[in-house]
Amino acid sequence: MSASDDIWILGIRMTKFGKHPDKDTVDLAAEAATGALADAAVTMADIGVIAAGNLMAANAGIGQQLQKQIGQTGIPVYNVANACATGATALRTAIMAVKAGEVKYGLAVGVEKLSGAGLLGGGGTKKKDADVWTPRGRYGAVAPVDGRIGTEAMPGVFAQIGTEYGHKYGGTSFELFAKISEKNHAHSTLNPLAAYQKKFTLEQIMNDVMIAYPNTRPMCSANCDGAAAAVVCNGETLKSLASQQRKRAVKVSASILTTDPFEDGCQVLPNVNTLTRNAAATAYEQAGIGPSDLDLVELHDCFATAELVHYDNLMLCEKGGAADFFNTGATWRDGSTPVNVSGGLQSKGHPIAATGIANIWEICHHLRGEAGDRQIENAKVGLAHVIGLGSACGVHILEKSAA
Repeated sequence: MSASDDIWILGIRMTKFGKHPDKDTVDLAAEAATGALADAAVTMADIGVIAAGNLMAANAGIGQQLQKQIGQTGIPVYNVANACATGATALRTAIMAVKAGEVKYGLAVGVEKLSGAGLLGGGGTKKKDADVWTPRGRYGAVAPVDGRIGTEAMPGVFAQIGTEYGHKYGGTSFELFAKISEKNHAHSTLNPLAAYQKKFTLEQIMNDVMIAYPNTRPMCSANCDGAAAAVVCNGETLKSLASQQRKRAVKVSASILTTDPFEDGCQVLPNVNTLTRNAAATAYEQAGIGPSDLDLVELHDCFATAELVHYDNLMLCEKGGAADFFNTGATWRDGSTPVNVSGGLQSKGHPIAATGIANIWEICHHLRGEAGDRQIENAKVGLAHVIGLGSACGVHILEKSAA
């Protein structure tokens, strides 16, 4: 592979996640984008393409609005919306433009204003009562699932996914899922950009408000505001830059996006497992590494139940062995495979379109040795994962610069 095929993250930035009543979507996106440009030591005049991710206002043209704030240079803009994988999709869009040789530098941004949004997926409207099911909609024979075979509200969907894993492989319990949340909240105390930096006891987590068994409130991702952005370039461009830029650059060894393959079951209920496992397998092959080579992982723990199943899907453990894997202590900061050292979505927060790039921001800072008190010593390889129902899964494998 030539240097022109290599992709590098030259600069990256995330805002503090949380409530930002004094900033709108464009303000947050601009803060992240200008921060990433400064971190990369380039300007908007260098950028050849923008990929801008936003879900709640997907038709608003956030990329064009962002240009008006940080510099209108006439370059192409791709406005991206791909569920919770929106940020990862934006980054992959910028990577593809750079890898194709169309531009030297690409800017990817993910931003969301989500504080006070309430229960996502709940719909907020009264369901029709009917004794007789009538086929309707594009898919004809597919009826709404809410109240019939489960729920469409996100806490319930992932509660089903976690309990299904327990039924299939055993070893799970309400307490085990709560312990996963206990870990992530403990990790969050070292992350100044997390929306919540509060340690919870196991008892506090288990006795909090039940949202969808076995997920209590602290076991659910936090709706909040935030943005993250990254500047990417190829290896040929990187070679022409200053030594400090080369030293801090992070190699993108794999950038993968998958959707659902056809399965009878996932036409009715979402299957977050297969497309994640497919993405992970492809990413490991593309990067030329295996799960045992990872020094840390930021995965999509939208709920505590989701984190458990993704240990298995990302092949961090043997198939069916996620509960035993967690019980070894492997996923704590001082474990063999630290997972969600940032505090994860349950603490760091989940401004949907920003999350994919924010997970990568966390990995980059460890690989650069810039993660402060939560630094994983001698980190050289990390994996970032997001999944959005619908479904889309993004996996990126990142490696420390040898410069």
